[in-house]
Amino acid sequence: MWFPHRAALGALITLAVCLHACSALALSDAPGGAQAPSAPLAGGSEYGVSAHVSRVRPVVSRLAVAKTAVAPRPPHVSLRIDEQGVGTVYVQVLVTNIATRTVAATATLAWSHTGRTLTVKWPSGTTLTPGSYQVTVVAHDHHGGTLLRKAHSSGVASLTVAAPAPPPVPARVPAPAPEAGVLTPAQTVAAGAVFPVAGAHSFGGPENRFGAARAGHVHQGQDVLTAEGTPVLAPMAGTIVSLSNQPGGAGYYAVEHTAVGFDFMFAHCEASSFAVAAQQAVSAGQPLCLAGQTGDATAPHLHFEIWVGGWQAAGGHPIDPLPYLEAWEHAGAAG
Repeated sequence: MWFPHRAALGALITLAVCLHACSALALSDAPGGAQAPSAPLAGGSEYGVSAHVSRVRPVVSRLAVAKTAVAPRPPHVSLRIDEQGVGTVYVQVLVTNIATRTVAATATLAWSHTGRTLTVKWPSGTTLTPGSYQVTVVAHDHHGGTLLRKAHSSGVASLTVAAPAPPPVPARVPAPAPEAGVLTPAQTVAAGAVFPVAGAHSFGGPENRFGAARAGHVHQGQDVLTAEGTPVLAPMAGTIVSLSNQPGGAGYYAVEHTAVGFDFMFAHCEASSFAVAAQQAVSAGQPLCLAGQTGDATAPHLHFEIWVGGWQAAGGHPIDPLPYLEAWEHAGAAG
C-alpha cells in the first residue's frame, strides 16, 4: 500500500512542473501576457532610469556686427533670437578684448522678444580702444535654457577697432605783406612785446582764426584758448582807453592804445577781474584781467584783436593777430 501512494505523489509533482513551464511560455508569447523584466518599457522608466527628454533652447538666428569700428565708439550691433513656443528671453551682448581677455563693454537688453530684430544700445560713455575684440551674445529663457550655439548661429563675431584718423592740418593762409608804416611781428619782438596769455594755451581750429565766418560778420581777431582764470597781459606799453561789457558778444573787454600805432582789444574776460582802470598807463606784461567766457563764448579763451588806425575808428581796420602772437610765443619760449 505504501509504494502505490509514493508513485502517485511523484506523478503529481511532475505534472505541476510541466504546467508551470507551459503557462510561462504561453504568457511570454501570447498577446497580453506577462512582459519579461528585461524587456524595454515604452515611454516610461525601467528600474528607476529616466528616459531622455529633449528641450527646446534659444538660438541666434541673426547677428550683424560691423567688422571694423573706429575708436572710441562701440560698434553697431543688431541680432535676432528664436525659440519655439517662447515669447521672451534674457539677452546680454559682451565685447571682450582678445589681448587682455577682459570684458570691455556690456549691453543688457534684459527680457527681449524672440523672433524680432533687436538693436543694441550701448550704455552712455561706452568707449573702446584700438585692438581686436570678440562680440558675444549671451541669452537664457525662463526655464534656464541657455543659448544653443551651432556652427552657423554661434552668437559670436569678430571685431577690429581702428584708431581714428588724425584730424587734417588746417591750411595756413600766407600772411599778407606788411602795410607801409606798420610794425612787423619781428619788429614788435625787438621792441619787447610779450605774449598776452600767461599760461598753457592753444590757437584752436579754423573757426578760431581771423576772418572766420560768423553770423552776419567775420571774426576780427584770433582766439587763444586757455583755462578759466589765466592772467591776460598787455603785449606792449600803452594806455587803457576803454573797459566795458557786451553781454551778447565780447563780454567783459578792454581796449589798449599804443604809441607804435596799434590798438589791442581783449575780450571775454572774467567778470570783476579787471586789474586796470580806464585812462591808466600800462607796461608790457602788466596784468589786465583774467581769461573767462563771458558774452557770446562757449569755452574760456581770450579773443585778441590788433587794429591799425584806431580801434573801431573811422579809417581804422583790424589785421591778422596770429603772426604777431606766434612771434611773441616763440620769443617767450626762447627766452
